[in-house]
Amino acid sequence: MGIGYRIFVRPMLRFQDSEKAHSRALKMLRLLSSNILSRPVLSLLYKPRKLLPIECFGTTYKHPFGNAAGLDKRAEALRGWDALGLSFIEIGGVTEHEQDGNPKPRMFRASTSKALVNRMGFNHPGSQKVALTLERHFSTTGPPTVPLWANLGKSKRTELELAPSDYAASMDRLWKFCDVFVINVSSPNTPNLRELQHDDALESIVQACQKINRKYADSTNSKPKPLLVKIAPDLNDVQLKAVVQTARDAGCDGIVATNTTIERPSSYPANEEKVFSQTGGMSGSPLTTRSTSMIHKIYAMTDGKWPIVGVGGISTAEEAWEKIGAGATLIQAYSGFVFEGASITKSIVHGLDKKLREHGFATLNEAVGFSHRDTS
Repeated sequence: MGIGYRIFVRPMLRFQDSEKAHSRALKMLRLLSSNILSRPVLSLLYKPRKLLPIECFGTTYKHPFGNAAGLDKRAEALRGWDALGLSFIEIGGVTEHEQDGNPKPRMFRASTSKALVNRMGFNHPGSQKVALTLERHFSTTGPPTVPLWANLGKSKRTELELAPSDYAASMDRLWKFCDVFVINVSSPNTPNLRELQHDDALESIVQACQKINRKYADSTNSKPKPLLVKIAPDLNDVQLKAVVQTARDAGCDGIVATNTTIERPSSYPANEEKVFSQTGGMSGSPLTTRSTSMIHKIYAMTDGKWPIVGVGGISTAEEAWEKIGAGATLIQAYSGFVFEGASITKSIVHGLDKKLREHGFATLNEAVGFSHRDTS
């Protein structure tokens, strides 16, 4: 779909509501991957032919690239993401309670700048319904062939002081289906959610989720599942250091850096003023440098001993390589899928394979954090 998508499909998106276009694309992916004839075609066209195995969270991922949260909130197209060759699939943000999210329109596209602004507000059917969806999927077609991640968000109606039980309830319902859990305390579109990134609030949420984690690990005689925290790119250095320290001390196994930003580019085409003046979180190319800088700082703060999942403005192998050099072990994209199409996975994986050989690294694990090393 690469060149064809950019020439024919992407220009047509300008004339569609962004959220409706997203829903249609997701439905198409689900339908194509459900058909016994079209599913192999998806894999033939878009699945990477290269394997770039990388160790993270005690698991060998076939390459470092997966989708970011928000692309498949309800776990509607698991077979589709699998067919496209992702190394892991993230669903959500999942909330404990069903909620509509913020009023529409709430997603806006700046095509020239390759940016999205959204204020979705965790629109979601609730974790109980998603658990039933996963139950049906697993019983009829089996689990995905790659790790399934769940991004957990707080329900809007839940008071901040009750947030730990809200996150824990969703984890409780999804534990048997998902392999990795991400605590999302950084979306800018739920009132006061980012206050939960700090100190006792974050510690309480992590501890509540780890209690669920240990309960099921003990009852199934298995290991607890990796628990990560997803942070905002708008933290200053003092705040970032405090969040990292709190999350590590509370028992988080890693960090996702970063969510969308409330900042806007310093310059952009005049015809995109309407997009960038909207309230909400911005993702895409204008976020690339900021998120990479955050990854670099976290890697330095933790001496490279705490896994980082890099996300924010990745649409090319070069941008993915920069994230890995800054310290990311795994990487994700959201806007990249919107602006580059389904071919992004193959493009990035094949490009990373070339980068690995060019720089003389034997494995991707060896390359992680290379920008911190003295190469003189």
